[in-house]
Amino acid sequence: MPIQCADVVASAAFYDADLAPLGFARVADYGDVIGYGEPPRPQFWIGPRKTGSGFREAHVAFSAIDRDAVRAFFGMATAVGAPSLHPPRLWPEYHPDYFGAFVRDPDGNNIEAVCYVAE
Repeated sequence: MPIQCADVVASAAFYDADLAPLGFARVADYGDVIGYGEPPRPQFWIGPRKTGSGFREAHVAFSAIDRDAVRAFFGMATAVGAPSLHPPRLWPEYHPDYFGAFVRDPDGNNIEAVCYVAE
């Protein structure tokens, strides 16, 4: 799920400028959903608000160096009480070597650790 925006055009203009110094660029543009990252792979997405007003869940993915780091992320997060969304596993529907784990942060956002390294 992308970070939900009230005005995707205005948000895209902001992220186009703000993420450039970090080496991120707009690498996917589906009109109302836009992906940023180090070319060619998007790592951060924005899109239109779809879930009412007030809090809108965010999904933030952090790159891990290997699968053991993904497992360690999940173990540490759940040890301190983070609810599990998905334990570490392959997600071949995203990429053949996409290995990720998902938890909720204290505010209810979807936080992920992911690596693309084969075991």
